Parts: sequence; C-alpha cells; structure tokens
Amino acid sequence: MSRSDSRTRWLVASALLSIGLVSCGTDNSQAPGSQQATDTNRWSYHDWPTGPYRVVEGWPKPLPNDRHSHDRWTWGSFGGVYAESPDRIWIAMRGELPLPEGAAPWTPYAALNPSRGNATGNGDGISATCEPVPKRGWERRFEHSILIVDGEGNLVDEWPHLDELFRKLPCGRGPHQIKISPYDPEKHVWIIDDQLHMIYRFTYDGKLVHSKGQLGVRGRGPNTFDRPTDIAWLPDGTYFITDGYGGTRVAKYDAKDNFIMDWGRPPSDPQNPGPSEFNTPHSIAIGADRRLYVVDRGHQRMQVFDENGTFLDMWPLRSPHWPNSQGTLMVNHFIDQNGNIWVGDAPTSRIIKFDLQGNYLYSWGAPGPQPGRLGCSHGITTDQIGNLYLADCFAGRVQKFEPIPGADPQKLVGQILRTWDTWRRN
Repeated sequence: MSRSDSRTRWLVASALLSIGLVSCGTDNSQAPGSQQATDTNRWSYHDWPTGPYRVVEGWPKPLPNDRHSHDRWTWGSFGGVYAESPDRIWIAMRGELPLPEGAAPWTPYAALNPSRGNATGNGDGISATCEPVPKRGWERRFEHSILIVDGEGNLVDEWPHLDELFRKLPCGRGPHQIKISPYDPEKHVWIIDDQLHMIYRFTYDGKLVHSKGQLGVRGRGPNTFDRPTDIAWLPDGTYFITDGYGGTRVAKYDAKDNFIMDWGRPPSDPQNPGPSEFNTPHSIAIGADRRLYVVDRGHQRMQVFDENGTFLDMWPLRSPHWPNSQGTLMVNHFIDQNGNIWVGDAPTSRIIKFDLQGNYLYSWGAPGPQPGRLGCSHGITTDQIGNLYLADCFAGRVQKFEPIPGADPQKLVGQILRTWDTWRRN
C-alpha cells in the first residue's frame, strides 16, 4: 500500500469516526459489554465481561508482612506485567496505597465504597508532569515496586533495592513498564520510568548494568527522553523506544546501546495529523515481518513502519460496533504467535483483537469493581499454558485469567514471543 493510499484510508476513517479525546478516567459505565449478554450467542461481540476466560479471584495473594506491615495498605497502580512462565510472573507496581478506615484488607481501589478515585501512582498534589494539582489528602508509598509471583499468586521474589530508585525525585511515580527481550538468553530485565525519563536494564538477579536518560531531565536526544513508555527488539538485539507522553518519536539503538536514529514529530495540523506525526506514542510491538506497530494513543490509531522508520500504513484503533462512542485510548498491545494484535483499551474497558492490516476481529471486557472487570489495562501478557494477565493501572489490581474449557481458540489471546523459552509443562 502506498503512502497516499494509506493516508486516504486514514482520512476517510477519521471523518467517519472522529470525536473528542477522553482520558483513562472517563466514565464508561455505558460502554459496550458493561451488561451481561442476553444474546444466545455466547461468543457475540456483546460477550460476557470476561470473554472466553474466568478470572482467578484472590490472585495475587496478599503480600507478607516480613519487611513491613501492610495493615491498612493495599495494591497500588500497576504499570506492567510480564509472564516469563506460568510460575514466574513479573509485576511492576507504582507504590502501595493506603486504605481508608473500615475497608477490608487488600481491597483494590476500584472496589472501594465510597470511591477514592483512580489508583494513581502520582504523589499527593503533584501531576504526572510534576505540576501542582489539588491535594487528595493521602499519599502512596514505594514498597514492592518490582515483585515476582508464581502461578498461585505467592510472592517468590522481589527487588526492594529499586524502591529508592523510583522515589529519587518528588514527582517520581515508579515503573511504567517491565519487559524481557524475547531474544536475550540471559533474560535481562528492562524497566521504564516515564515520569523520571529513564530506561534501565538489569541482570536477571537485579543488578543495574545499563541506563539511558538523565534523571528528571526532559529532552530529545541520544540520551535524553520525554516520558518514555515502551520498548521492543529485533532478533539481533536492536531495540526501539517509544518516547512518549511528552515526546513525539521512536528512537532506535543497536545491540551495544548506540543511538542509530529517531523519527516522528508533533502534528503540523492537530486536527489532521499525518504519517509519522505522534500524540503519545505509547506502545510498540514488532511482527514476524519486522514491521514496527506503534500505538499513537492521542490520535487513536496504529502507525506502521519498517525498521528504518519508513512509514508504511496506519489505521484507526476502533471497533465498528460502537463507531459513535467516545474515542479510544489504547494503552498497551502485543502481537501473538499467530500474527494477531491484542490491545487494551481504557475508555471502553475492552481487550480488542485486530489483524496486521488493522481489521477488527473480536473484543471482550466491561468496566466495574467486580473481579474480572477492567480499568485501564496498562499491561498485557500471556504464559505458556494460555493464562492471560492484565495490569489495570487505574483499578489498582493485576488480574489473572484462565481459559474456559472448550473456549474458541480464536477468541483466546495467543502466546507472546519467547525464543529463549526453556519452560516445559510437567
């Protein structure tokens, strides 16, 4: 498809579907799927809130009181989740949150009544961009920012030495994303801190071996970022960073961490953004065709590039079943082994499936405080036996979903890529 053809398709779709942007905190109580289906077709687009899955309630299990007490504290905002295996799930949390008097232990913020709002990781009286905002009257604390749990939800490891790293400056809010390269047999762990503009690489046992960025410094350069968000790799170790909430680019580095190039810019006409123009490049994934699929979140679309930054295609990230609804804000995505794109959409509280050409295929999900409902799915991953894990940043919980026996395989989220995978089922 030529650039002109791609642009024509985007402009036509935008004219039909455009509407004002919304934030992850939008009231979406009327979003499609918010009511249990009455349709006799179990697998219609009006699917049940958990689709082809059942949620594992009480997962993960309460954290132990070994290093400190958790009396009247609960889970915080979850930035990311990565399933290395069914017995080792990495979780990035933006600090623990205090519970109001009378709340049951470990109640996620989505289930508090009366509500305390979103499970924000921001400091009290400080916005995500470190500006003054009205105080809410309570503060989160940096504890258990990076933790690893097994399939039963038991804590098996943690990196408490990183808690201090994330609270270096008053406006820090902790990890935005946690990932392991599928091509790295040593399994280095990458953590992105958007608010402090840093990217870190650790050994598998938690030693810092490389960092990119200048702590607390916003910029656009080989070693400065403006709230970076995500990372993806090619088989030779080349990697790409989306940069980000404040930035408008994708940055490319070789396997030895040398800067190669970047591309992207703000739109010259915000009402008519063109190719390679970004408003929050938030998530990136690379297909088997080596194409880069970048969620341009503020523009509610996917942009596709080759590995040298050449624009190839773009399409709206919307379901055709609610074209007149409020705009979507896709917060994370990955490409499974079958070449399907799975994305988490915040305002509609859905998990949505597309093919690599941008055709909508399927979705499920609903908002609400009940287990299995969604609230800004900021992290999405699967393990080797088909379990799905979602980190809901505003609901204040990370959830595990098991496939329902007999579920249609086409409606299950496929495997993430792990070329180093040595895990085998007993």
